[in-house]
Order: sequence, then C-alpha cells, then structure tokens
Amino acid sequence: MSTKLTLNIDETIIENAKSYAKENEVSLSKLIENYLHSLTSKKSAKKEISPLVESLTGVIDLQKKDYKKSRADYLSKKYA
Repeated sequence: MSTKLTLNIDETIIENAKSYAKENEVSLSKLIENYLHSLTSKKSAKKEISPLVESLTGVIDLQKKDYKKSRADYLSKKYA
C-alpha cells in the first residue's frame, strides 16, 4: 500500500537527488523509500557475526601506544 508523503527539502538536494535517480533509472520516490527502508531495517535486524570473524576476534593486540613517541624513537634511530 502506497501513501503520499510531503517533505520539505532544500531545492539543491532535490535537484541532486533527481539527477542521481535518473542516472540510476529509479524514481525519486523509490529511492527515498529504499533509503528509509534501509534505515529502519538496520535497527530491527540482529547483526550476526560470521564464524570467520568470530575466529579472528582477539587476534590483534590493541594496546594503547604513544605513536608520537614511537615515531620519534624510530626517526632518532634512523638518523643517528
């Protein structure tokens, strides 16, 4: 069931959206409908973690480092 919706959007954005819709051979209404659907479905969809990602969890050690100090040490060794 389709329902009419009135929106107030900046004219430049509308023109850009119309151009985008035309280039992608889709109506502006369908483009907005798909966008709103993607926004609302993300909130309700439960994210599943693939077995590969699960197996990689914890592989990288993300300790806090002082990158400025590390770079300074590297450069002082390099040019010493």
